[in-house]
Amino acid sequence: MTVETTTEERNSRKIREGLVVSNKMNQTVVIAVIERVRHAKYDKFVLRTKKLYAHDAANDANVGDRVRVMETRPMSKLKRWRIVEILERAK
Repeated sequence: MTVETTTEERNSRKIREGLVVSNKMNQTVVIAVIERVRHAKYDKFVLRTKKLYAHDAANDANVGDRVRVMETRPMSKLKRWRIVEILERAK
């Protein structure tokens, strides 16, 4: 019996961009992700907002910053994302 070693690649993770809405928690930020979706009946584009809880290990992000987040393992009850980079600082 031989044991084969296979190198499995992990699946690609979702990446989103959004605005930091709150940074009151320790190592956690709330991010609002806005997406444009076409309405099924009226064929008009509608803005949908979704709030994501993201891990911010350095407590670096501030309210108003534009950030890129990546899907990750569950870190708490609501936190399933982590900050990859801060794209633009709030003015």
